[in-house]
Amino acid sequence: MSTTQAPVDVDVLRGEIRKTYTEVAAEQDKDFIFPTGRGWAEDLGYPRPELARIPDPSVASFAGVANPFSLGVLDPGEDVLDIGCGAGMDTLVAAQMVGADGYVTGIDMTPDMAAKARRSVAEMGLANVTIVDGSAEELPFADAGFDVVISNGVIDLIPDKEAVFSEIARVLRPGGRIQLADVTIQRPVSEEGRRNIDLWTG
Repeated sequence: MSTTQAPVDVDVLRGEIRKTYTEVAAEQDKDFIFPTGRGWAEDLGYPRPELARIPDPSVASFAGVANPFSLGVLDPGEDVLDIGCGAGMDTLVAAQMVGADGYVTGIDMTPDMAAKARRSVAEMGLANVTIVDGSAEELPFADAGFDVVISNGVIDLIPDKEAVFSEIARVLRPGGRIQLADVTIQRPVSEEGRRNIDLWTG
């Protein structure tokens, strides 16, 4: 269990994050402070065949920061966890890579995003995907249940990174791997900046 002291009110932060990503789920044509959508995914080098099969609503609400599959394709038959799956684009790419013998579980704390992901799973007729409501700091999964954990632009939003990585280590099987795409900083952030909710959510 982590003892990290968050520099912001975590409940307020979660509420603001949900608000921001609810807007991303609902308003695909809106300009956000971060890039979104199919054009952005293509710029990041996502595999075109897999991307083309994903329903437009999930791709339109894509708000990742990079391409976790640039670290390597997933193998058929692997069990994968997508932390902060959003509208499901990475989850659905992963599901195509692992095939019918593999399984992908997406988890997200924004109900509108998770609902959009579930609709796309149903539209694609995928039996090897489950979308779960929940948070990265308390993953509702058994120990050693996944071969791979992927995540895209999510861990940077969470103050208690120690808790997240502890949970990732817990749910990974021995020899499992992590494929993360995220934002990092090269300089220390001021105390004032660390307390600024807008900087956390944008």
